[in-house]
Amino acid sequence: MSDTRPSALCASGQLRLVIFDCDGVLIDSEGPSCRLVASAARDHGIALSDDEALHRFAGKALGQVKRELEAETGLDLGDDYVAIMQNRLVDLMRDEAAPIEGAAAMLSAVQALGLPFRVGSNSSWPEMEVKFARVGFEPFFPKERVHSARDMMRPKPDPYVFLHAAEQEGVAPSACVVIEDSDTGVQAAHDAGMACILLRAEGPSPALDWPELRRIAHLDELAPMLASVMEEQNR
Repeated sequence: MSDTRPSALCASGQLRLVIFDCDGVLIDSEGPSCRLVASAARDHGIALSDDEALHRFAGKALGQVKRELEAETGLDLGDDYVAIMQNRLVDLMRDEAAPIEGAAAMLSAVQALGLPFRVGSNSSWPEMEVKFARVGFEPFFPKERVHSARDMMRPKPDPYVFLHAAEQEGVAPSACVVIEDSDTGVQAAHDAGMACILLRAEGPSPALDWPELRRIAHLDELAPMLASVMEEQNR
């Protein structure tokens, strides 16, 4: 974890970079992805419903999903499980990826604030490429501003993907805010020494709670919140 306390959302700090998670924040893909995980589990004889898969595995890397299922059942899902599932996800997202409600307007509004932004996701680059192409987000996210924790082999809750994004932007972690929807991502933001805004309309907050964690119910709330922070910091 960074030794510097996050200050990106504090009046005395300086907000320099927004880092978006992809799935569940920009792209509505958690449902289809977890249904695919559940279907593959049932093919292996594991009783896993679509709803249970969504509850248990949303936001988790495929390697972690594999480890948990194998530990629970004693089955060997095979060395090629992750690669096979990744290829299936790319094909699935090419046809089914949809934007989170309000994402396009939010991105335009954040861009209008003059705030740079990047993506730090557990999804692979090929998967994000087809998602952004399908929903028309490519102009917002050129390849050099999209970072895959999976391709780096250090998936969240490892904070590396967020720290890498900050390094590429040339800003301190304490000047970054992460937009996340999963407990796994919130943990990664905390351990990166970054402030975090949790996008979650209902349900409990993560067990991990700290002063630099805020919560919104809809993406419409994000740009006004960031604008207010910037106004306070510029006084």
